[in-house]
Amino acid sequence: MSTIIAIDTSSDIASVALMCGETVQSASSEGFSNHSLTALPMLQKLLEKNSLTVAGCDAIAFGCGPGSFTGLRTACGIAQGLSFATSLPVIPVVTLEAMAQTCHEKTGATDVLSLLDARMHEVYWAQYRYENGRWKTVTEPSLGSASGVTPEGKPVFCGNGLSAYAGELAPVAGESLRYPDIYPHAEAIARLGKIRLERGETVTAKEIQPLYLRNKVALKTAERLAIKEKTA
Repeated sequence: MSTIIAIDTSSDIASVALMCGETVQSASSEGFSNHSLTALPMLQKLLEKNSLTVAGCDAIAFGCGPGSFTGLRTACGIAQGLSFATSLPVIPVVTLEAMAQTCHEKTGATDVLSLLDARMHEVYWAQYRYENGRWKTVTEPSLGSASGVTPEGKPVFCGNGLSAYAGELAPVAGESLRYPDIYPHAEAIARLGKIRLERGETVTAKEIQPLYLRNKVALKTAERLAIKEKTA
């Protein structure tokens, strides 16, 4: 029976999870500015509750991105630090796939397009299809305008990008089911991590890298004004 630690700080909500066998326990907190302060204490409480230590677990899974630049660095740093200290293997999980997993668990959807608000009037998005007990990537993680999202077939849509850019996504999503309240979470990352651990799909602390899709982290004043005029 494997025990997996999972961490995600890619969005407004930071979450940690502990998966023992098939049982998952988790904790979460809100606010980007607090992620670096809350993630480790939440994890420590989960471990203490189950009389475990990090070294007593089997692997560390984390949301590698895409997502908040600072948030991804936080999750990577925590996973890397814990791995260096214990030599545990690490399992990077794409946040958009974790969202698809959550959508599948909540709704039964097997064709999911995940949308995460990337700020700067853009979204991170990818499409996944659940086949034979695992997710197939239909469209690789991308960054672009909401109106430029191109679904294949008629997937279910999920993620806060639906709320942030509802107008632009209306013609894209059409009559497809939409679940805007789904976000990356450590519970889904733990479940996906368990599958990857069983397949031997792990990396070492030295190999950890966040999935960045954007080089710029802020818009210049002129660029913000141009977007404002365009959407007015």
